[in-house]
Parts: sequence; C-alpha cells; structure tokens
Amino acid sequence: MNSIRIRLLLALLAILAAAAAVLGGFTYHNVLVETEALFDYQLRQMALSLRDQGEIDPSQAQALADGQLDFVVQIWNVDGRTIYATRDHPNLPSRALIGLAEINVNGQVWRTFSTATRDRVIQVAQPVEIRKRLAADAALRSVLPLLFLAPVLALFGWWVVARSLAPLNRVAADVRQRDEHGLAPLPTDGLPDEVAPLVTALNALLVRLGESFDTQRAFVADAAHELRSPLTALTLQLKLLQRATDEASREAAITALGEGIERSSRMVGQLLTLARSEPGAAASPVEPLDLAEVVRQAMVDTVPYALSRGSDLELVADAPVPVTGDRAALGVLARNLADNSLRYGPPGAHVVVRVMTVDGAPVLQVDDNGPGIPADERGRVFDRFYRRANDEGGSGLGLAIVQSIARRHGATVTLGDSPMGGLRVVVRFVPVA
Repeated sequence: MNSIRIRLLLALLAILAAAAAVLGGFTYHNVLVETEALFDYQLRQMALSLRDQGEIDPSQAQALADGQLDFVVQIWNVDGRTIYATRDHPNLPSRALIGLAEINVNGQVWRTFSTATRDRVIQVAQPVEIRKRLAADAALRSVLPLLFLAPVLALFGWWVVARSLAPLNRVAADVRQRDEHGLAPLPTDGLPDEVAPLVTALNALLVRLGESFDTQRAFVADAAHELRSPLTALTLQLKLLQRATDEASREAAITALGEGIERSSRMVGQLLTLARSEPGAAASPVEPLDLAEVVRQAMVDTVPYALSRGSDLELVADAPVPVTGDRAALGVLARNLADNSLRYGPPGAHVVVRVMTVDGAPVLQVDDNGPGIPADERGRVFDRFYRRANDEGGSGLGLAIVQSIARRHGATVTLGDSPMGGLRVVVRFVPVA
C-alpha cells in the first residue's frame, strides 16, 4: 500500500476509533458511577424525609405504594415490628443495616439505606438489577452521540486529507501534461511548506536539465560545423591525389592527406573526450590517487611529441600529492596542458610541469616560454572551438576539456604570466580531508 491518501485516512480513522473508544469507555464508566451515586442520594433523601415524620399521610402512602416505582419503603418500630411497607413483596429485605448497604434476599440483591430514630427504623430499598439497568441505559445514551459523530468525523478527515494533498496532485498533473520540451519551472504559489521543497528541487532539476540539453545541442551543432571543414579538406586532398600526374605531386598529396587525417582524428578524439567529461556523462570511478604519479604517466605519453618538435619537457614532482578523482580524466587534463604548451610554443620550447601542495591543496602548474595569451583573451580560450588569430592547426578544444574535467573534480583553472616569458596555467584542487 503506497498511497499516501489511504495511509493518512487509515491512520486518522485508527486514531479516531481509538479516541472514540477511550472517550466512550470513560464516559460510560463515569455515567455509571454518577448514576449509582444519584440513586444512592435518592435513597438517602427519601429515608431522611420520613425520619421525623410522625405518621405517613394516606395520600403519601398511596403514592409510595405505586407498583411502577422501583424502590420499597419499610418502617419498623423499636421492637422490630413492621409498621409500614409500601407494598407486599416476596423478597423484601427483612433486616436493616444502618447506612448504605447491599443485602441478598433469596438470590435477589437490594441496595438499601437505613436510618434510625428513637422509636423507629426506616429503610428504603431498591433492586440492584434495576439500578444497573437504568444506569447502563443512561450511560449508553450518553455514548450514542459518539457513534453518530464518528462517521461525520471520518468524512471530515477524508475531506481534509484530500484538500491537503490537492497541491501535490496539481504538481503531478502539471508534470504529466509536459513533454520532453516542457522544462519551464513549476509554479510554486500557494504550495504548503511540505510540498514547496519538493517543487523547488524539481525546478532546480529542470533548470539543470535545460542547461544540459542546451549544452548538448550547442555541442552537436558546433561539432558538426567544425567537422565540416576538415572533411571537406580531406575530400579535396583525395581528389588532388587522384589527379596527380607525377610522383612528386602524388607524394605531396599523400602527405597533405595524411596530415588532414591526423588532424581530423585528433579533433574526433578531443570531441569524444569532451563528451565524456561533460556533466551528466557516465560517472567514472573516483578513488584516492597520487597526482604526481598520474601526471608523470601523462608526461610519458607526451614525450614523443615533445621530441618531435625538439622541445624540452620538464616534470617537477618531488613528493606524493594525494588527490581524489578519476585517474583517466586527470591524465587527459595533464596531457592537454602539456600538449598545448608544446603545440603553441616555438620549436625547441621549454615546458615545466610542477605537482605540489600549496596550503594543503593539490596544485598542478604548467609554465612555458611560448607566446602566451593576452589578458583580454584568457576568459574566452576556455570556450569550445575558440581559436586565436595565430592558431591555424588547433581544434579549440584543449582548454575546454581541461576546464570541464577540472569542474568535475571541484578544481579551479587560472591563467597568468609565466616567469619564463610565456603562459602559466594553475589547476588548484580541493584539499583532501
């Protein structure tokens, strides 16, 4: 049973039934006690009213002898002789106990009150069975309103539950009516305090989904646009190769075609890497790592490219630097930073990669002696497919990938001027607890 409405109704009905049972039980018991006390009071007052009376008036005696009355008056003189009885009864109590008492006569129990004067004893008796029946009838009549009130309260509880859940039903109906394009925030006006946090969380989720969809659409559009040019170039180079009439032209066309294929393969690889590093992509395992070891392995993969350009790649990682993250993604981040410094620097450039701890935070720092990036462009180089004016062979994805991976790890990326004359990139990670 997963319905909140049914669970609330059953809980309210159970509470109502329990409250009615307890209240009815107390009421029934209290009325019984009070009725018994009232009957005892009547016996006492009747006996005391006859105590100082000399003789019973015939009219009063006739009234007391009414057979419909459920009590009996008996009077004895000091010798024990009966001088008055309201009516003949086979089981009348034949002895008097001063005060209130219960007497069993031939299996019938009587409730009596007796009082004595100088010359007589007066006793007023009432069958206990009749007293209990009258008391039970009075107690039952006092409880009956609860039986009629319980259904009314149950209906009222159902109405309260339905009205209380109405805002949740409205939210559910609003969500059901939406399609995959309906990512506008849900209305929050008039929502109860218990439902408002849920709707606020849903709205935040819708905003994130909208941003993710916009990012994906922009990514696909940009990727399609960027891939069009290299694919067109490959087509033209293939035609040039087909039209080549001599060996030299054929060799030049093959070289150009190979370079074009290499650039296209690199761009496709970077696109896949960027897609895997985007928010919402399949989560990779996160584990405690030594950042120095991760960067060292990434530099091993980058050394062949540095040697091909005659550049010097230096790694400074003197001690382990603990960090928590995705080993493969952090390796891509380090390779991209080193690759950018080598690719955009002059042949024979010098690139220094440092892994260290600053104020308890793991830091990856890359310095080069290349052309650097002007301060007014440093905010834009993290945009996808952004190329500077002197960038002829790049894809514009390297720093975008670095930024995306850093964000996934809660790290920040800052660009500055390097003491070596080029660019300094600093990636600062969250301190490990």
